[in-house]
Amino acid sequence: MARELQPGQRRFSAATLGADLLLLAWFVFSLFPLVWLVLLSLKTEAQQISTYFTFTPTLHNFVTVLSSDGTRLTSVNFSGALLTSVLNCAGAVLVSLVIGVPAAYAAGRWQYRGSNDVMFTILSFRFAPELMVIVPLFVIYNQIGLFDTNVGMIWVLQLVTMPLIVWILRSYFQDLPAELEQAALLDGYTRTRAFLMVALPLVRPGIAASALLAFIFAWNNYVFPLILTGSQHTPVTVAVTRFLGGGGQAFYSLTAAAAIIAALPPLLVALSIQRYLVRGLSFGAVKA
Repeated sequence: MARELQPGQRRFSAATLGADLLLLAWFVFSLFPLVWLVLLSLKTEAQQISTYFTFTPTLHNFVTVLSSDGTRLTSVNFSGALLTSVLNCAGAVLVSLVIGVPAAYAAGRWQYRGSNDVMFTILSFRFAPELMVIVPLFVIYNQIGLFDTNVGMIWVLQLVTMPLIVWILRSYFQDLPAELEQAALLDGYTRTRAFLMVALPLVRPGIAASALLAFIFAWNNYVFPLILTGSQHTPVTVAVTRFLGGGGQAFYSLTAAAAIIAALPPLLVALSIQRYLVRGLSFGAVKA
């Protein structure tokens, strides 16, 4: 007689073993570049082209990247580039939230003829290749004085973050029962106050999740800052690549250290709002 499986147990077979081995192989393959990046960042300049796993680790590369030595090698102040990226991305997300949250609420509450077409048009700005608009933006920015400025980068990065926030939050507002706001209106609330006091607090997890995703998309953007910034307001995505060719020499260890430092701010933001992020990503996923 076959033994009955307990909850949480599964029957062992060659198929399940093969699936587990394939999953493990995929995991190792996906994780190996990150492991190699960390190892490379801990190697000296003499060891940067070696493939040995045994070496004496050093934090000299991280110190060099954040110090004046890194500026001397690449003509880029990486610490300043890090601060520039934080200001640009935070500013773009803030502008997108101020404009995008009310827009998402209106799109989720009021349906009219062609409303879905309008939402798809907004989303198409996120899908459109950046190379389609980079040349006109370059000409316009040079003419109005926004080239190589923080204001110019905030304004162009919100083209990346705004559609994402509007589209995601629209579904959150659609999942909220309209009766909650109708009850507030019966109690004497205005439509604006019902939005601020009733609907907005209920979608805070969704706002946190969409803001984090928008921040990551803005942080990882490369084409816009590459063309629309110069030497004064270079972000980290462009500054990291300068270590690959500064002074006619490629500094692979410094590039690896710079890449790890550049990945820390989004990671720290994600960890700080992890509680809201989990609730936000699962909000409305299961309906009664």
